[in-house]
Amino acid sequence: MVYGYIRVSSDKQTVENQRFEIVKFCKKNGIEIGGWIEETICGAKNYNKRKLGALLKRVRSGDTIICTEISRLGRSLFMVMDILNVCMTKGCVVQTIKDNFRLGDDIQSKVLAFAFGLSAEIERRLICQRTKEALARRRAQGMVLGRPKGSLTDIKKCKLFSRKTYILQQLDMGVSQRKLAEQCGVSRTTLAHFLARVKPK
Repeated sequence: MVYGYIRVSSDKQTVENQRFEIVKFCKKNGIEIGGWIEETICGAKNYNKRKLGALLKRVRSGDTIICTEISRLGRSLFMVMDILNVCMTKGCVVQTIKDNFRLGDDIQSKVLAFAFGLSAEIERRLICQRTKEALARRRAQGMVLGRPKGSLTDIKKCKLFSRKTYILQQLDMGVSQRKLAEQCGVSRTTLAHFLARVKPK
């Protein structure tokens, strides 16, 4: 299946120019688009949190993703390499129009895919190393890492305990747990665990 991928960074931009370029390219090369993926989102945002991430999970060997230029996939080099590596692993072809880039099943593409995968792995290891160094530095400075001691057993040490009355009142008024969690700056799971311990049966 052939997918046309279009991304713009803001709602002030239009997708029509990109769509026109892709349609023109497909007509010229006798390609039929089987599905369109359009999104208005910054290219710096992790692709797994974009529609592109869902598309990459869906594509299979032999599928093709067409976009106007490689920068539509992502802003950073490492993100683009990671995306292309996923496509290569799945046997999905990536075709761009303006920069005439094609990542397919030929030997050059396989060499590129190896380089992409190696670069992504190096980047992951560097990030891991930087994280370990930062944690070690904090420990050396005497900072206590992780959850406060006793926060899982002593409900009074939970960060939500001071807002217990407010939380219960909002629930009684019909406010959703999702909205309450956002207001309190915690995840829905954290709020649910807290309520399981304090909400009257």
